[in-house]
Amino acid sequence: MRVFLVDGTYELFRHYYGVPPHRTAEGAEVAATRGVLWSMLGLLEQGVTHLGVATDHVIESFRNRLWPTYKSSAGLDPRLLGQFGLLEVALQAMGVVVWPMVELEADDALAGAAAAAAADPAVEQVVICTPDKDLGQCVRGARVVQLDRRRRVVYDEAGVTAKFGVGPASIPDYLALVGDTADGYPGLPGWGARSAATVLARFGHLEQIPADPSAWDLALRNRPALAATLRDQRRQAMLFKDLATLRADRSLLDGVESLRWSGPGELFAEVCARIDASPLATRAATAARRR
Repeated sequence: MRVFLVDGTYELFRHYYGVPPHRTAEGAEVAATRGVLWSMLGLLEQGVTHLGVATDHVIESFRNRLWPTYKSSAGLDPRLLGQFGLLEVALQAMGVVVWPMVELEADDALAGAAAAAAADPAVEQVVICTPDKDLGQCVRGARVVQLDRRRRVVYDEAGVTAKFGVGPASIPDYLALVGDTADGYPGLPGWGARSAATVLARFGHLEQIPADPSAWDLALRNRPALAATLRDQRRQAMLFKDLATLRADRSLLDGVESLRWSGPGELFAEVCARIDASPLATRAATAARRR
């Protein structure tokens, strides 16, 4: 079997900015929620049997206590923020397993579920559906892969290495040096993708990079400013690495079979009616009958 794990928060943002708005008669904006539901149904109609979706029930997490400018809900359009809870309710009614995260993030849930699913010998492959760079650290060979559904690109371990210049195990170190604007931390001054990849390809992790640049790759030996920055801001680099390191709690997944989709629940038709998407309920019921 193949297990599909979806970043529901990313999907909600993608559809919010990618589809025309739609307000119900009660005045609620629901277009993004409808878009994600149709997208998940599309996966199920294509033959996906085991599906789980992780969401950020609230945007803030423990990482906001570690770094003050880490991503938050500040400034988010209320019409988008108001659909977070609605999406979770709708997916659950659809019969899809949902992990609504509060202290941890959706990415942490995906990491934990991926690790748990990959440990099951009955699982042929785990597909993590998100383009987020930090999920690259979860990729393992061709058994755990990352899928960018919008671009239709699959990254196995070789693909991650080709994209970033470092393997999955070094992704948190790479992000610590170059930063991650989507998550709100800047990396170290002067360090870019090329310099970070060059150094990490040789040493693997921040902790193993020598303070003396003469031990570095020839291409960077004449860049004393990089060494000085890392020396002076090593503590901050380690903090950024901590921010980028996903907490893979395997206990979130109560067995792979819990992800098997068996069809929508009794309330799904009602939920679809409330968001003006009754055809979605009909299609989901048809898809379930064809299983």
